[in-house]
Amino acid sequence: MQGAGTAPATEIQPSAVTENTNGTMLPLLWLLWSRRRFVAGILVVGMTISLVVALCLPKEYQSTVRLMPPDSKTGAMGLLAGLMSEGGAGIGLGDLLGSKTPSALFINILQSRTVQDRIVDRFNLREVYKAKYQEQARQTLAERTSISEDMKSGVITLSVLDRSPQRAAEIANAYVEELDRLSASLTTSAAHRERVFIEERLKQVKRELDDAAGQFSRFSSKTGAIDIKEQGKAIVGAAAQVRAEVAAAESELRGLQQVYTDNNVRVKALKARIAELRKELTKAESPKPTTATDSDPARDSLGTSLQKLPLLSVPYADLYRRAQVQAAVYEVLTKQYELAKVQEAKEIPTVRVLDNGQVPERKSRPKRALVVIFGSAVSLLLAVFLVFGQALWQAVPDTDPRKAFAVEVARVLPRWLRSAFLAPGKAS
Repeated sequence: MQGAGTAPATEIQPSAVTENTNGTMLPLLWLLWSRRRFVAGILVVGMTISLVVALCLPKEYQSTVRLMPPDSKTGAMGLLAGLMSEGGAGIGLGDLLGSKTPSALFINILQSRTVQDRIVDRFNLREVYKAKYQEQARQTLAERTSISEDMKSGVITLSVLDRSPQRAAEIANAYVEELDRLSASLTTSAAHRERVFIEERLKQVKRELDDAAGQFSRFSSKTGAIDIKEQGKAIVGAAAQVRAEVAAAESELRGLQQVYTDNNVRVKALKARIAELRKELTKAESPKPTTATDSDPARDSLGTSLQKLPLLSVPYADLYRRAQVQAAVYEVLTKQYELAKVQEAKEIPTVRVLDNGQVPERKSRPKRALVVIFGSAVSLLLAVFLVFGQALWQAVPDTDPRKAFAVEVARVLPRWLRSAFLAPGKAS
């Protein structure tokens, strides 16, 4: 009676699994309880394997960089952000460009092949990742890099996983450096094009200004024409002064002649002075060229300059005007060039770092506890599946054709596999 009473606790008939399907789960629980040693063995083996795998997995460290969103209130970024933030057509433009926030521009640059190739080459990641091709190293880097955006604040978070904590921080910071460099080099705004144009124009005007100034300087040195207008005033004023001196000397001579004879010393001296003044006045006002007998270099220069002034005025004015025009153009372009540089600097999306990548002190993964828990759960499910599968197999009659076919396949398949894979190796 005791054996009959304890039989249900230790042994369950296979048919019990297929019966009472509309009833409770009690027969299934009894079946699992009866095979508890088998289930426990599978669970222990699974936990052991999971623990070994968890301990063998290499440590990986994560370094994180946080970036402020690009300034969307100035330049081309402001225009783009304004169009994307407005309703109607702005939404359509944002969808057309594939982004709805200015931060998406930075994210697309960070995920570009150009940035990834620069980082792969910079840290020699092909050797680190054991990659044969550049594409494989680039793909591994992308898998180890996580980039996300906070939709409310627009802050960009970039995280890099690597087995070396130092390299993880360096790669994360390298992303920021390459983003800053590439965003500046890809600027194609109107201010950038204007700055380049003015810069080239400024160089050309500088060459023309130097040429005009050189020609004007050589002309002035050769002819002595420094300021035609002022020089003309000075020469005319000097001639008038000489004429006044002649008139005064003649008046004084007439007064002396009423008192003294022509043989008087004072009369002779005054006549000689008047002759000299008349001679100088003739040289200043006469168009005839001066003779070699003129003895006063200063007054000879005065007469010669007065004759040449009408001929020098036209080329002097032309060279002077050309030099002044080039100087004015150069001054205007210099001001515009400085303004264009300032405007271009405003339109470049500056990368502002909120948090730099720091060397992590603790590993990020593997989560060994999670690995063991997951492996144990899979082992438990596998044990339950085997218990139920064995019970269902035993419940099928031996005369069932499907069972007979499965038995035959299980008997023949191992022999066929051995003959297909092992026999050629032995023969060789």
